[in-house]
Amino acid sequence: MFDNLSIPTILVSYVALLFSLSVHEASHATAAYLLEDDTAASMGRMTINPIAHIDLLGTVIFPLLGMVTGFPFIGWAKPVPVDPRRLTRRFTQRTGYALVASAGPISNLIQALLFLGIMFLVVKAVAPVPYLEYPFFVRALLAARVENLQVLHLSTTSTLFLALLGRLVLINVALALFNLLPLGPLDGAGIVRGLLPWNWLPKFDRVQPFMGVALIVLALTGLLGYVLGPVFGVVFYGIELIARIFLRF
Repeated sequence: MFDNLSIPTILVSYVALLFSLSVHEASHATAAYLLEDDTAASMGRMTINPIAHIDLLGTVIFPLLGMVTGFPFIGWAKPVPVDPRRLTRRFTQRTGYALVASAGPISNLIQALLFLGIMFLVVKAVAPVPYLEYPFFVRALLAARVENLQVLHLSTTSTLFLALLGRLVLINVALALFNLLPLGPLDGAGIVRGLLPWNWLPKFDRVQPFMGVALIVLALTGLLGYVLGPVFGVVFYGIELIARIFLRF
């Protein structure tokens, strides 16, 4: 179980996860504040300081356990409190809540694109020759361990930085896809609820507790990977296509 344990990999992965979760929750708080609900802001949640968002189980125990054992746990942070009654009347209450819910996954997608762009620039700067840029990029993005990047013959700083960028891209994509699932407490459920017709809401609300249980079962059995895997594959194909185009110039 612990044969592939790598302290540098765990540290890089955990830093990337902690930062991504903090931006995710701060985005929820900021969206609520912009829509006139300052509940989260008054509690100090409109910040990327991870201390404000840490949940012992979801931000510390489960992610580190997954990184040590290799089990695909997805971490979470302390939920941002939102009072729908205080949201602006420029939108319906449900629409306002859906906008706040969508802010988290959107922030993860923006982060993924931002760090992907930085990764392209770093690869173009440090890859030995142009025709090796794409394989260089793929190895850096998908390296299971920081030590796997030693074959690129970079400095320790460049190796760690590339590994961190790769983790930031993949973790943010995973968090966006995970949180968009319309299950239980996830952001996807809040988004869907804001879009459904009124007459569908009672049925949707009645099944959500069961959807929460289903989410726990999927996560603990590892079946969540099979649910998200095909979508993640499509996203990675898009990343691969962009990389082939960008790294050609």
